[in-house]
Amino acid sequence: MGQRRWTIPLAMASAGMLAFAVSPGFAYGDTSQSVPQDVSPAVLSQASYFGDLPDDTPVTVDIVLKLRNAQALQSYINQTTDPSSRNYRHYLSVSQFAQQYAPSPQDIRAITNYLQAFGIQTTVYPDHLIITANGTVGQFNQAFKTKIQSAKLNGRSFHAAKQNPMLPAGIAKDVLCVLGLTNYYNFKSNALERNLDPADTPVGPLNLTPQDLISHYDVGPLYQQGATGAGQTIGIVTLADFNPEDAYAFWNDMGINVKANRITEVPVDGGAGWDGYDETTLDVEQSGALAPQADIRVYEAPNTDTGFVDAFATAISEDIAQQISVSWGLAEPAILYLVANNAETPAYPYVFNQLFMEAAAQGQSMFAAAGDEGAYDAVREFYLNSGVPGVALPSVDQPADSPYITAAGGTTLPFHFTSPSTGITVHVDQERAWGWDYLYNYFDARGLNNPAQWAARYLVGGGGGFSLFFPTPDYQQGVPGVNKFTGVLQWIPTQNGSSLTRATQPQIITGNGAGRNLPDLSMNADPYTGYLVYLSDPGKPGSNAGYAVYGGTSFVAPQLAGLTALINDADHTRVGFWNPQIYRFATTKNSPFTPLNTTGTTNDNDLYTGTAGTVYNQATGLGIPDIAKLADRFAGH
Repeated sequence: MGQRRWTIPLAMASAGMLAFAVSPGFAYGDTSQSVPQDVSPAVLSQASYFGDLPDDTPVTVDIVLKLRNAQALQSYINQTTDPSSRNYRHYLSVSQFAQQYAPSPQDIRAITNYLQAFGIQTTVYPDHLIITANGTVGQFNQAFKTKIQSAKLNGRSFHAAKQNPMLPAGIAKDVLCVLGLTNYYNFKSNALERNLDPADTPVGPLNLTPQDLISHYDVGPLYQQGATGAGQTIGIVTLADFNPEDAYAFWNDMGINVKANRITEVPVDGGAGWDGYDETTLDVEQSGALAPQADIRVYEAPNTDTGFVDAFATAISEDIAQQISVSWGLAEPAILYLVANNAETPAYPYVFNQLFMEAAAQGQSMFAAAGDEGAYDAVREFYLNSGVPGVALPSVDQPADSPYITAAGGTTLPFHFTSPSTGITVHVDQERAWGWDYLYNYFDARGLNNPAQWAARYLVGGGGGFSLFFPTPDYQQGVPGVNKFTGVLQWIPTQNGSSLTRATQPQIITGNGAGRNLPDLSMNADPYTGYLVYLSDPGKPGSNAGYAVYGGTSFVAPQLAGLTALINDADHTRVGFWNPQIYRFATTKNSPFTPLNTTGTTNDNDLYTGTAGTVYNQATGLGIPDIAKLADRFAGH
């Protein structure tokens, strides 16, 4: 294979976009000021509008407020993870956070009084970062000087305010953005069901149970110390309902003695639907199996932007769960598309970032699935030949892109099979980055090598790469492998990234990246070496119940949350924000991580691969953890 230099196309990430987190540019009027909403006019202008929504239609809107003293907050978070600081693991309460880093009560009162003058009812979250407003279309049209209409785009019906909302300048200064005037976005779960040719029977560590993870990643010593997760609460943020009885049945079948009545469902904004119930089910089963005596709070919200934000805001402002997991996300190109159309950059990623900063200051450990499309996170959200610029360029998942959440990547465990239908033999001889290029010959033999199948079959793997919204955080600076990469160029994007062509011969490439590097660490996530999940029909506990085998980085995020509950119990502490600590551990002697450093198609996520001698690689982050050693390092200060 040839070797050449290659630089990721980051032209779409302008300096102004990164600066937006500090100083968004607003359009000023004489007495009122435009504030951003969650979807830009660049998308909304393409929609077909077919009439105003009736004035009496109920609408729920979030007014997201700006942090105060953001640099001081960042400094405090660093201190809570620094053993040499007197603030090491001295965490803030929600009220302390609100007093020091949120808008003042007077500023909040000015906003709520303004909205109430139009008959809009408001609720302020305890952290003072979000005001949830309930009213009618007519009331919001008046309050925001806008017009909410019925719209349709790409076959999806939704409501939208085509023009950005306006607020009096005196209160607009405190508003980061408004969410809910438009409900266009839908988030995806990062879970995949294994889908073999029925004629093919793999051999290896398949149909995995929690005991397999415990053995493979050296969790056993924590149980031997007596750790069970007692006194801990795991939070699951999700956009789908589930049958709690399935989780209890799973734990019973696995022989795991769990705390009784440990699951609490917390409906947010009216609760969630059933689409994606398998995601919620596996999150609860996996996290709860690893910390059997921990409580579990499941924050279930509608699959909307306000629902997703409010689920996090509820979990974080409650400050009951010491560890919180999420396995839903949205590719950054969904936002980059707006930028490419010369639209104002949405504030949406920074809404999550603010909340995750609060969680870090409060000592809550946050985990997010890094995505299941390998280096091309948008391929299943946009069809490869859709003509949307940037869709086929390397990209990462949001909210895993936030520097204040631990991004969970994926690996494949050793296994093999010979396909009777094709004669192809597949071998994975050692744990590697999850990327389905090891199946390409098998897929080719099944006649799947065509653009219609690429997104579902060929461009699959653990998410990784570089954020276009967030700069490289301090804890990643100077870590060998960060902002430099080795890759296997197997897919050639068009100039604007609207489609891909499969290369006839893979090439090893090297180059430089910039921004937040993802993921932070990885564990097994490949559906071909997947985990058992116990499921019953939506809303019908026990109906057609049975087991299926799933994979995805959706497993790794809740597993890390369960393991954190176990570590907290074993170490009698609250380890808080992982990232500054684990990057420090990884760059010292006796690292609890094993970097996956093999270069080439035996260890890549369809683009990024290992680099010999590095600590960090964009396919697997810091590598795979030894949980017992990691717990010792967390406890060692």
